[in-house]
Amino acid sequence: MNIQDDLQTRWWALEAKLVERFGKKPDLETILFLIGIQEFGQLKEKFTKEQKQDLMHVAVCSLFSQSGYYILEGKDDEGWPHFRQLKTMPEMNMTEQENFLKDHVLLYFETHDF
Repeated sequence: MNIQDDLQTRWWALEAKLVERFGKKPDLETILFLIGIQEFGQLKEKFTKEQKQDLMHVAVCSLFSQSGYYILEGKDDEGWPHFRQLKTMPEMNMTEQENFLKDHVLLYFETHDF
């Protein structure tokens, strides 16, 4: 089994847990949205389109902070987390970017007792 196969197997296991929890299979964007809500810490009845994009950005920064690419600098008056980039992301093609992101999502769920 190569690294790619292991990533895919772990990803399918996460998807299965999310289906069990939410009743349907979420795509990567939905998973980022859920992580963003978790990191924001506030659940609202409805988020605007801009807020949804902001939540996904919070998720990506939170995920990549696990590897030292970003650091949480604090939260603003509305509770939104703000990050500072510490180092540039490595050059990757689209598939490598997706796998890099998925690997960080898996690490997030492993370290957050999901």
